[in-house]
Amino acid sequence: MDFAYDRTTVEMCERLEAFMRECVYPVEPRFHEQVATQSDPWATPPVIEELKREARSRGLWNLFLPAPHDEGAGLTNLQYAPLAEITGHSPWLAPEALNCSAPDTGNMELLVLFGTEQQKRRWLEPLLDGRIRSAFSMTEPELASSDASNIATRIERNGDEYVINGRKWWSTGAMSPHCELLIVMGVTDPDAPRHQRQSMILVPKDTPGVDVRGSTTVFGYTDGSHGGHAEIVFGDVRVPADNLLGGEGEGFRLAQERLGPGRIHHCMRAIGMAERALELMCTRTAGRVAFGAPIIEQGVVQHWIAEARMRIEQARLLVLKTAWLMDTVGNRGARTEVSAIKVVVPQMATWVLDRAIQAHGAQGFTDQTPLAELYAHARALQVLDGPDEVHRMAIARRETRPYRDAAAGVA
Repeated sequence: MDFAYDRTTVEMCERLEAFMRECVYPVEPRFHEQVATQSDPWATPPVIEELKREARSRGLWNLFLPAPHDEGAGLTNLQYAPLAEITGHSPWLAPEALNCSAPDTGNMELLVLFGTEQQKRRWLEPLLDGRIRSAFSMTEPELASSDASNIATRIERNGDEYVINGRKWWSTGAMSPHCELLIVMGVTDPDAPRHQRQSMILVPKDTPGVDVRGSTTVFGYTDGSHGGHAEIVFGDVRVPADNLLGGEGEGFRLAQERLGPGRIHHCMRAIGMAERALELMCTRTAGRVAFGAPIIEQGVVQHWIAEARMRIEQARLLVLKTAWLMDTVGNRGARTEVSAIKVVVPQMATWVLDRAIQAHGAQGFTDQTPLAELYAHARALQVLDGPDEVHRMAIARRETRPYRDAAAGVA
């Protein structure tokens, strides 16, 4: 069993690490200053645009899109995974600088896989070029969104148009002035079988009837530089029938295709966040003296550091296995592992960040370190893209199916 990265991955990691070291980390203070002082809280800070130009000149652009799609860098999921981890060290800057930030990555994957040629020309090309942003509107405030089939928004055919009515929230990216596309999931046939009721449709953000009400926060953080998390009301929104993505009744299937790779991206970035937290914890405790010795010499702190390293390594191996499975047997064959990493990695990252915050004392929950905001993001991942409980339930169902079937046969 060979755990080494191939030559392409090693070379790309070296280039990306150099970009992070030379371009990203030095401008983090400037980024936060621009976010705090710009008049439009949802605007992209100028430093991001500078980084995007530099990343593109270095060939670090659209790395997320797996082979054989020639629109991206042509990397496999396994090759991209460690690159996503590196970007997780600075999740506010690096993913967007590489045009690899959510929800645009998942939306571009949907357009690549299911978009018509016209839809690709209209939306995919400017997204791949980084000229516009997009949002994914699935979650609804009045329903238990842990069940992806539990959607109330209606998408009804009316001649050559579809009419959309409903209310969404957590539409990440929709507050951005550069957001021009909403991919909306709603019900086209309420009488169809449960997983064939929903469809997806492409809605230009400036369509009459689209009412972006405002953004929710994550533990008080607006996530403004990445477009916020908007609440949107759709009132008799009319779009051409050609805007349907895929076929009627295929929305649930498309959602599963979209969320699989996205969960790997989220998890690898979260591992990068944990690595940065561990580095900060070690630096802080090595440089602070209490009770006559550096804090890093205390047994409890050494336990935190050792435990953090073990948990990070375990999580990384599971995610890399999942990426390999997606490359070799596809999304469906990796379902159990995708659910597993979605539980394991955010819990690991939250634990490591919590210990790093504790090691920093009161400074740990201020904005003088990135730890508090990283913690908020990691904790949110235990709900986003499906809560831990739903993923555990899915794993248990698949694990116990042969035993349940055998018991039913005996009965």
